[in-house]
Amino acid sequence: MGVLDGKVAIVTGAGQGLGRVEALELASHGASVVVNDLGTAADGTGSSEDPAHRVVKEIEEAGGKAVAAFGDVSDWEAARSIVRSAVDTFGDLNIMVNNAGFSRDGMIVKMTEDMFDSVLRVHVKGHFCMIKHTMDFWREKSKADGGAPLYGRLISTASDAFLMGNLGQPNYAAAKGGITFLTLSAARECQRFGATANVVLPRARTRMTDSGPWAAIFQKPEEGFDTFAPEHIGPVVAWLASPHAANVSGNLLQVWGKHVRVFERPQAALDHENDEPWTLESMQAVLGPFFEGKKPIEDSFALPMA
Repeated sequence: MGVLDGKVAIVTGAGQGLGRVEALELASHGASVVVNDLGTAADGTGSSEDPAHRVVKEIEEAGGKAVAAFGDVSDWEAARSIVRSAVDTFGDLNIMVNNAGFSRDGMIVKMTEDMFDSVLRVHVKGHFCMIKHTMDFWREKSKADGGAPLYGRLISTASDAFLMGNLGQPNYAAAKGGITFLTLSAARECQRFGATANVVLPRARTRMTDSGPWAAIFQKPEEGFDTFAPEHIGPVVAWLASPHAANVSGNLLQVWGKHVRVFERPQAALDHENDEPWTLESMQAVLGPFFEGKKPIEDSFALPMA
């Protein structure tokens, strides 16, 4: 008996990388999985049905149940169709893992409108479309059951890029920030169904880390423990999808290697109420001493890029 026996999951971007690992992990614990993938390159170009079919075959050969779905998650009707494929094929939908995405890196001064729009579209709108149609299904199901709580898990894939403000990835950092706060908002809304919503911030080797400033950090070691292997991310997704995490919602969990980190609410480093309305001079009297000696960026809200 698996901890997810009888549960139905959708994993977007599941044809390769993190999505593939997550789909295989969920299936290994008994979930029936809809494998969604357009089979694009790391920059979102091209398409192929082969990656999704390969993952379905892997799951089936291991004794699990899976079906492929090829819709674009950022297309409203295609996203609705992906949700319907889970319900029509397996009779339910319990777990929605949003992972689809790509990157088109560049400095702001060299970034085109399309480079920005396309990344925000697939990440933020794609997450929204899948969350929206999933929650619509849950809402109707809950109403049909007289408002009884249901088994629902929303799991979104973001990145600490939005905490660091990654150099050369302004579109990607903005998208991951959007995903995070979209999911936190969803957590409040779906709570009335008995459902949860959480964000995973993985540090793992994917096609998006094969080049650029991160390639050297994420490369596979010749020997020893592989800290950034994507397989390390599967268990946290399975845990959030499981009954063990029934009371876990509205959280950010960062995972890499053998490490897990749970973020809590940001804490104010300075919280001052002035006696009089602010002027430039009184602002300097309070903020000047506070920032004196602090280094730009290094001592700011942005996390160190390490």
